[in-house]
Amino acid sequence: MILYTLKKYVNEKLSAANGKFFAYPVITQTYGLDELAEHMESHNTPFSKGAIKGMLTDMVSCVRELVLQGIAVKIPDLAIFSIGIKNKEGAASEKEFSITKNIAGLKLRARGTGEFKANSLNLDASLKKATAVTGDV
Repeated sequence: MILYTLKKYVNEKLSAANGKFFAYPVITQTYGLDELAEHMESHNTPFSKGAIKGMLTDMVSCVRELVLQGIAVKIPDLAIFSIGIKNKEGAASEKEFSITKNIAGLKLRARGTGEFKANSLNLDASLKKATAVTGDV
């Protein structure tokens, strides 16, 4: 069940959307590797929480290493992880282009694949408006 809230969009530069209400997902909690390993262990796997966490930790390290080498990493039914470039502005010509002037930085891209593609998610998920939203302080 995906909970959502409605928020009024305020941006006069985008007149078509300004003042209209849009749905945003409510994230109820965040799992780290410890919580994910514990959750996976609860699915009757022969591996302990510690073994699962070790494999996940190594996987994260390897995905980062490969992505920073310009290699996309596909984890079936989850995502394809790759590197993206955040551009500041375009250069008038190739000769005028410089990394410091035209590139703001890098970003991690994750595109859903298989069971995590948008059309599959639409079939598997159900939505419900949140009646109250509270958060940990």
